[in-house]
Amino acid sequence: MFDYVVPEDMVGKLEVGDRVRIVLHGRSVSAWVASVGRSEDGFSDIDVTRLLSIVKIQGRGPDADLIRLFAEVRSRWQGRLRSLYVSATPTNLVETFPTSRNAKDRAVFASGADSSVSSCVKAGLNALVRRGPTVSPLASVLGAAVNGPTLVVIPTLSRARLLAAALKRQGLSVALLPDEWANAAGGVDVVIGARSAVFARVPNLCAIVVIDEHDDSLQEERTPTWHARDVAIMRAKLQQVSCILCSPVPSVTAAHWAVDQQLIADEQRELAEWPTIQIVDRSVDDDWPNSLVSSALVAEIRDHSRRVALIYNTKGRAKLVACAACKSLARCSTCNGAMNITSDSLFECGRCKESRPQVCLSCSAGKFAVLKPGISRLREEIALAAGRKTDDVVEISGKSKDAVDVSKMLFIGTESLIHRLKDVDTVVFLDIDQELSAPRYRASEIASTLLIGAARLVSRSSSEGRVLVQTFNAQHPLLKAISDKKIDAYIASESASRIAMRMPPFSSLAQISGAAAPGVVALLQDQSGISVSAENQGTFLIRAESSQHLSAALDKIDLPKSARYKLVVDPSRV
Repeated sequence: MFDYVVPEDMVGKLEVGDRVRIVLHGRSVSAWVASVGRSEDGFSDIDVTRLLSIVKIQGRGPDADLIRLFAEVRSRWQGRLRSLYVSATPTNLVETFPTSRNAKDRAVFASGADSSVSSCVKAGLNALVRRGPTVSPLASVLGAAVNGPTLVVIPTLSRARLLAAALKRQGLSVALLPDEWANAAGGVDVVIGARSAVFARVPNLCAIVVIDEHDDSLQEERTPTWHARDVAIMRAKLQQVSCILCSPVPSVTAAHWAVDQQLIADEQRELAEWPTIQIVDRSVDDDWPNSLVSSALVAEIRDHSRRVALIYNTKGRAKLVACAACKSLARCSTCNGAMNITSDSLFECGRCKESRPQVCLSCSAGKFAVLKPGISRLREEIALAAGRKTDDVVEISGKSKDAVDVSKMLFIGTESLIHRLKDVDTVVFLDIDQELSAPRYRASEIASTLLIGAARLVSRSSSEGRVLVQTFNAQHPLLKAISDKKIDAYIASESASRIAMRMPPFSSLAQISGAAAPGVVALLQDQSGISVSAENQGTFLIRAESSQHLSAALDKIDLPKSARYKLVVDPSRV
């Protein structure tokens, strides 16, 4: 933060949040106005005669409410304030705002609104809305928008475009970010965009709606690593408006926040909002013992009338180890994570680093095998099992930019299949255990995102769409919840596990690395309520009782400006 003089010709024109041109260290640079005041009122303790003047006003940016929000976000996730200003500022220069296009009579689109959401927003309450994956979020957004200008955050820009088009057909004025930033700031019924839209400038804001709050796409990957769901909660509280979170399978964080403010469909209705989910227990399927091909899968891919997508993530996941005798996965007795073979005599947990002898906890056998075939070999195996030529099985990866051959009926690849295919009757997760056993505490939530995406994909194709999930752990709480539609049981189980492991939202985590990391760690270890553990390659994991406790501890650190380290609060891959 630097002090500058406002020239006489800018007085009354310059606003907090404006993007301006200044001279800093002899260079002309862009900046933002964080606050404005009069020197005679004690606004600055620097002699005005020593200050440079602002060169010019470039354009409009975030408003005063957003700047107050930035301070809270900066405290919560640390990092540089500048990145928050950039997220809230249009890429093009905006000098004036268009005339407001807010609806004068909101009753015209009230017929399609969710009345329970509308009642919550009218009363100024927050809510967690749980509806099945096949249900459009349109009714929830309308329920909020009936009451006034609404900000909608959704994981992807493509979905934002589709929802924006649906809202326009209902008669609402809509601004799609980032391209229509000026329209949003001028005033419309609904402002919608991906995660950075949570910092949109919205006059007379009435409610914030976050669609699929569980999706990890809503977390910023660069420091500060804020999550749009959490920022929405903070912003709603700051501006005293309603926050509505929506998800078919809510995150533990959302469920903990909502407590008794959940809007859930009745059991029969929720059951109808999901397609068929079939759990294939590989531990009892002996027809194909040494393969990812199961009897259920063979039956599915040999039906040449059905278009089938087979998902197999081969990179960046756990190398699963299974008992050769009983097929049980080698799991950690502490956190239930996947065990890796690190020596001739020991297992090590990829999640909590606990180690133990190579003995099966189910049958006490000592012989194990790694379950991870290459996707090329798997493609050939799938073609043989399906009674088709290898060329009839289309391989698709996230890096592939070629157009999908829609004439084919069988596809295999990574999770990118969910986003690249439009017409599928069946989605098969060949090995969901790789996701569930990944070495991170949010593994189940990330797996649920994939399952929800698959459910939506097959539901678009036909009423007979289904999802097959192959696993050696059929009793996993998430799989039981998805198949039996007992979402509450899963949330309770996952919450209990997080509490036992002292994981967010019941604690706060941060990762620190870099040349100065040992010095930072040394200072943090002296503070009560802070624990530090070393990770691989000079990275340290910091755990605190709460985000407030962690922020206070980090703010006390006094290091030279030359000290270099990287701090990631709420790391997504831990």
